Amino acid sequence: MSATAVHSLWTTAATAADPIAKIDAPKIEYGQLSPVLIVLGAAIIGILVEAFVPRRSRYYAQMFVSAVALIAAFAAIVALAAGGYGTTKAGIAAMGAVAVDGPALFLQGTILLTSLVGLFTFAERRLDPEQHGNRVDSFAAQAAAVPGSESEQKAVKAGFTTTEVFPLLLFAVAGMLVFPAANDLLTLFVALEVFSLPLYLLCALARRKRLMSQEAAVKYFLLGAFASAFTLFGIALLYGYAGSMSYGTIAKVVDGTVQNVTPALADTMGNDALLLVGSALIVMGLLFKVGAVPFHMWTPDVYQGAPTPVTGFMAAATKVAAFGALLRILYVVLPGLRWDWRPVMWGVAIITMLAGAIVAITQTDIKRLLAYSSIAHAGFILAGVIATTPEGISSVLFYLAAYSFVTIGAFAVVTLVRDAGGEATHLSKWAGLGRRSPLVAAVFAVFLLAFAGIPLTSGFSGKFAVFKAAAEGGAAPLVVIGVISSAIAAFFYIRVIVLMFFSEPRPEGPTVAVPSPLTMTAIAVGVAVTVVLGVAPQYFLDLAGQAGVFVR
Repeated sequence: MSATAVHSLWTTAATAADPIAKIDAPKIEYGQLSPVLIVLGAAIIGILVEAFVPRRSRYYAQMFVSAVALIAAFAAIVALAAGGYGTTKAGIAAMGAVAVDGPALFLQGTILLTSLVGLFTFAERRLDPEQHGNRVDSFAAQAAAVPGSESEQKAVKAGFTTTEVFPLLLFAVAGMLVFPAANDLLTLFVALEVFSLPLYLLCALARRKRLMSQEAAVKYFLLGAFASAFTLFGIALLYGYAGSMSYGTIAKVVDGTVQNVTPALADTMGNDALLLVGSALIVMGLLFKVGAVPFHMWTPDVYQGAPTPVTGFMAAATKVAAFGALLRILYVVLPGLRWDWRPVMWGVAIITMLAGAIVAITQTDIKRLLAYSSIAHAGFILAGVIATTPEGISSVLFYLAAYSFVTIGAFAVVTLVRDAGGEATHLSKWAGLGRRSPLVAAVFAVFLLAFAGIPLTSGFSGKFAVFKAAAEGGAAPLVVIGVISSAIAAFFYIRVIVLMFFSEPRPEGPTVAVPSPLTMTAIAVGVAVTVVLGVAPQYFLDLAGQAGVFVR
């Protein structure tokens, strides 16, 4: 019998046996997914630029592609919000994989704007003195070269630059855009890996202090891999419990409102151990990304060792994405478990606020100090998460938007204070900075006051919103501890301001480099957002309030 005859017999038999022989093509809403698709497309173009554009033109080409992509993606977010996708038309896109709703659009917009400001600090090339007639940036001349080796010296002499940082930034941003919008556990995990892997690489690429930078990347990678493994194991257990990856279906199984219960599902639904352990592991993975105690060990080392532009971008954008995902898991998937997760979150929030504030007092390095400050802020934001009210969601959204711009601005200022060995991050070097460079010191003081939550800064508006939501949600004792932690934290912020303005400058102290308009823009945007959200926050609070409803 010929092969054709066998094939036709086989297809006829299959059609007869299985009436559902045709597989429906997936329905993808490209318009609603356009912000993510624009950024991913630009990242792929960036890789092609690395392959085909001559070396001396790559920097400008990559800068142009990245900036246009981030602006276009933000325009797409604004268009979706104006089209009602944040409110009345909110829904689930991409066959149930991605939610397009208010919180997703608000967080994606925040991530894109902070990434655009972060991009300016990545592209800065005027802070270091020229080497062999070439301008240099914060990144290693040749990432593959061994630190201090002959090949590295040759790369510096030839004027090489690591322009791959731009596509890596875009891939990280694309993952961060999907992360808070993911509506099933598999999409959540894929997004987690897509934004984590580029960050591991970016942390290892510092031009100065290469070994410290590589050590930071290895620590981040190893601890991040553990956290990802916990998350994946939790996903497997939740899938075993509910028989589905979809957030909505899992929530129904948790509540007991699911229809059509099969005997197999009825067996696993009764097994609460799967649900509790699975949920705990997933939340643990997200708390690692947020930098909450006791999953914070990576934060100070990685913030100190990574190139400062990467630290700023990572500190701002990763927190926004991770808190978005955490909110969606707790409010959409596990509202039925509220009485189980709230006490645990209380404990995590309290130790995070206190540990971040107390340990920061002992720090002598400005980047480590900002790292512990970010841990304390994670605790403050968790107070809003614990509120479990619509005000809780909107206060967290507002706090994340306010915090991210202050953070990027603060790290941009850190890149300006330099000595012979690059950035002067030891606090003793900042003594008398206010007399040597009053403008830079004043700007940094504004950011520190915002971190401390002093009135008329965005930090005060954010903290007030979060604590108010927590108090109304029945977590008043948590607010008291939050206020005490803020008072402790204010001590070390004010200490830095006193050091800058009321100490004598050292004769061999650092100089303040004059940046290009790129870094100036990043710092100016940070100051503007800090002041506007502090003096007139109501419009943005209303915006966060309108965006604070998850689609289920």
